Amino acid sequence: MRYDDNPPPPESGSSVTPDRHWFTRRSTLAVAAAALAPTCLAGWVLTQVLTGNGQDDHRPQASPPASHTPAADAKPSTAAEPTPARPTPNGSTSGAPTADKAPLTGRTVVIDPGHNTGNFKHTKEIDRQVDIGTHHKECDTTGTTTNSGYMEAEFTMDVSRRLRTALESKGLKVLLTHEAGTERPWGPCIDERARIGNEATADAVVSVHADGVSEGSRGYHVILPAKVKGGGADTAKIIEPSRLLGERIATNFARTTGSGPANYLGSGTGLVVRDDLGGLNLSTRPKVFIECGNMRDAKDAAQLTSPQWRQKAAQGIADGIVGFLGG
Repeated sequence: MRYDDNPPPPESGSSVTPDRHWFTRRSTLAVAAAALAPTCLAGWVLTQVLTGNGQDDHRPQASPPASHTPAADAKPSTAAEPTPARPTPNGSTSGAPTADKAPLTGRTVVIDPGHNTGNFKHTKEIDRQVDIGTHHKECDTTGTTTNSGYMEAEFTMDVSRRLRTALESKGLKVLLTHEAGTERPWGPCIDERARIGNEATADAVVSVHADGVSEGSRGYHVILPAKVKGGGADTAKIIEPSRLLGERIATNFARTTGSGPANYLGSGTGLVVRDDLGGLNLSTRPKVFIECGNMRDAKDAAQLTSPQWRQKAAQGIADGIVGFLGG
């Protein structure tokens, strides 16, 4: 049977009409084809999806089944890891600083300018003996001078004031043990200098000095507390933090000023340990002395009398203190 679009024409001269059965079959086939077309098309689409065929695959990712849940140990992406606490020189811990708070804000440093320019006029007062724990010693001394008469007390006060400015710019609270010429005419005594740092619960205390030894002896040195126990002195708890403070200051002082460690003591390390200084013996806070140079040596004296060099000295000490405090 043919499935042409047109039925065959009747034979010439015949009166026979077209076969009705042909029309019936044709209609039946058309309906069947129409019914099968959507099914075939759906099957083709399903095959393309399942096999991944297609020239431009921009299909969205299939969603997981409704029963799927994230793993129980998965962390939300917005959770912040805690910041580990870091140790501080006094043994406590603190978290990392926030962006709106300087890391050194709230910390205290005491600067002790060695001697006093008025001590030369008050020798009787400063000769008074005070208890430094292991023995008694004079309240204070006059300090030394350069050969031209520039006093150690002038030098120490100038450097200490510059040092205060540098430290305050870092957010530190800074106290001086005295302000020569404005606060008191002499002193204070060495036991009082130690007490000021203790009562301030200072995080660091630095006593600023310059040495007075023979010509040719040059360089800086930092004096650290020895282990001392007796009377009101007990340095056991401050020995290690004081050494760390001293090492930081020595390193930064040398880098900033260009000075070398003392060539006459300390075996070239720039560090010396002593047990005869009341300011160290009586301290309960990390504390060191720094002898910035020798005022009786012409080359060192030229540096010590230079305002530009004194600024470098102050900055070097400040950098050491800041490094010690973790800033």
